[in-house]
Amino acid sequence: MGWPAITRRLCAGAVVCLALSWGEATLAQPPERVVSINLCTDQLAMMLAAPGQLVSISRISHDPNMSVMLEEAKRYPTNLGQAEEVFRLEPDLVLAVSFSSPYTVGLLRRLGVEVAQLPLANSLDEIPQNIREIGRLLGREVQAEELAAQFKSDLARLRGAQPETRRAALHYANNYTSGVNSMAHEILTAAGFENVAAEAGLSGGGVLAMERLVMLMPDLIISGQPYPGTSRSEEVLHHPAMKALRENHASGALSDAEWVCGTPAVLRAIARLIALHDGS
Repeated sequence: MGWPAITRRLCAGAVVCLALSWGEATLAQPPERVVSINLCTDQLAMMLAAPGQLVSISRISHDPNMSVMLEEAKRYPTNLGQAEEVFRLEPDLVLAVSFSSPYTVGLLRRLGVEVAQLPLANSLDEIPQNIREIGRLLGREVQAEELAAQFKSDLARLRGAQPETRRAALHYANNYTSGVNSMAHEILTAAGFENVAAEAGLSGGGVLAMERLVMLMPDLIISGQPYPGTSRSEEVLHHPAMKALRENHASGALSDAEWVCGTPAVLRAIARLIALHDGS
C-alpha cells in the first residue's frame, strides 16, 4: 500500500524518505561536492578533504600575499563567494565563516544548499576544535584527529623552546595592532614575547597611536609585508619616529599569510618569531 499523500509531500527530502523506507535513521554520507568561500576554510579543507571532494575555493586563496598554501591552492578552481556562482557549482556543502556575507549564506540556504559557518579562532587552543569540525563536516574525522594531535604536539614543542621573555609590538598600516583576545596576541606570547598592546589596555584589534607606541619602547617592532600599489595608510610605517625606533631596537617583517587564519600555519609564524627573538 502506498504512503498517504501528506506523507509523500513530507518526504521531499531524500534523507527523510530513506529513513522511512528503511524503517530506521541512517547516517548521512560525506558530502561529495564541497565549495569553500573563505580563505581560512579553504586551507583547512585543502588539508583534510578526500581527493575530488573539494571542487572550488575562494579567489583570495590564489593571492600570494595572503595564501599560505598558494601552490596547493592553484590546483583548485576559484570562486568570488557569490551565491549565484556557488549555486551553479551544485555543491552539497558550502564552507563559510561566521562573518561571511549574510546575503550569500542566506540565499544559498533558501535555495536548499547546506552552509556550515566556522567560528573565528581567536586562540591557539581553538584551532584543534576547528580542525575537528571541518573533519566532521567532510566525513574525515580520523584525518582531522591526526592533524589536531600533530598541531598540539608541535605547539607544545615550540612553547617549550621559548627564550627569555621580551616585549614586542605589532605595527601595521594606520597604526593598526592587536591586543589580548586575538590570534596575533597568542602567537606573540607563544613565541616568548609580551605584547605591548596589552600593556596599553587594547583588546582585539585596534589603533595604537604612534606616540604611545614610541613611549612604550618595545624590544621588537613587527610589521607585515608591504602591499603593491600606493596607500597613504602605509606612510606611518616609514615615519621618522618609527624609523628611529627601529634603528635603536630590533625589527622584522613577517608574512601576513601565516597569521591571518587559525590553522596549523600559525606554527610557522611562531617559529619565525622565536628566530627573530634569538637574533634580536
